[in-house]
Amino acid sequence: MTPAELEYAEKRMRQKWYDLVMAEQQGASLPVLERMYNAYILAVEEYNRCSEQQQSKHQDAPIPVSPQNTSASHASSSKRRKRAS
Repeated sequence: MTPAELEYAEKRMRQKWYDLVMAEQQGASLPVLERMYNAYILAVEEYNRCSEQQQSKHQDAPIPVSPQNTSASHASSSKRRKRAS
């Protein structure tokens, strides 16, 4: 799932909601509103699937770690322990 696909799914979901609201304000019949609502719900579910895939994709990626001088880090922590004693 690419960020562009996620963005498209979000735009589609928002457009379905907007269309539904406008149709309701213009007095569309109940069957038409129900059909539009169902289309909106399907768009929401698609967006949720895309979003979950995007999140899981990033969770599986390794976390970059900056290189550090571990011996200096260890030495400073041992000094702290000596002071606390």
